[in-house]
Amino acid sequence: MQGNLPPEAQEKIEELQDLQDTAQQVAAQKEQAQTTYQESKMALETLDELDEGLEMYREVGELLVETEYDEAYETLDEKVDSLEVRVDTLEKQEERVEEQFDSLQSELQNMLQQGGGAGGPQGPQGPGGA
Repeated sequence: MQGNLPPEAQEKIEELQDLQDTAQQVAAQKEQAQTTYQESKMALETLDELDEGLEMYREVGELLVETEYDEAYETLDEKVDSLEVRVDTLEKQEERVEEQFDSLQSELQNMLQQGGGAGGPQGPQGPGGA
């Protein structure tokens, strides 16, 4: 079907496909960020419930290293904050991509409805076209 479309329509279709790929990538990044955010937030809430004098360790690569409560709390709190910003940013990016996709899709539909007579989705037209 794409072989019968005008070049402008083919370009729009390629742009739609690119936007769809971008939307999938953004959605995957957002899902990963949301998961990490929820895990970090839960860890921070758990840390809130612990005694500050408790011996604590944090993971550094393959090792567990002793750390202070305040340092662990501050590091985790900063991580939660930055992840929250990251999730918000990805949500906004996802919305922008969806808006672009919808707009481009409408442009393509209008283009095909107005100039679709060249063997496009409306089929051959005119005398002798059967």
